[in-house]
Amino acid sequence: MQADSRLLSQGIQPRYTGVADAFTKIIRAEGLLGLWKGVVPNAQRAFLVNIGELTCYDQAKHFIIRKQICDDNLYAHTLASVASGLSATTMSCPADVIKTRMMNQGKEGKALYRSSYDCLVKTVRHEGMAALWKGFLPTWARLGPWQFVFWVSYEKLRRASGISSF
Repeated sequence: MQADSRLLSQGIQPRYTGVADAFTKIIRAEGLLGLWKGVVPNAQRAFLVNIGELTCYDQAKHFIIRKQICDDNLYAHTLASVASGLSATTMSCPADVIKTRMMNQGKEGKALYRSSYDCLVKTVRHEGMAALWKGFLPTWARLGPWQFVFWVSYEKLRRASGISSF
């Protein structure tokens, strides 16, 4: 249904009228397993987002404080959050592109890609490496505010519970 928004902008009727209609049509056309189409690329993307954000935040915060850019305060947490969002976006954007292409392809008989790897190879071969970072800025614009809210809240809760950040 999310992918159908592009159809509306082209004046084409969307495939589904609602959630129940989507479930019914997918199960009829692809069977129960059709509801799980795209789960592997989604899991790959989630894995990369989490690696990017979780590994980067503390490293960036400690670097900022160690280099005396600022103290352990809201400013340091904001800078580390920006770095975390940038890292998460950089790592996850290729998976986002692959996931979207896999989920938007036709039925199995008309599938453009056999697997995530096949999609990756064909995308790079036909469009170049830069194609893997299509949508980078909108993704960062979405992940950035989330990183700020998450990490600043985390730091406030850590302080409130008496746990040291070093």
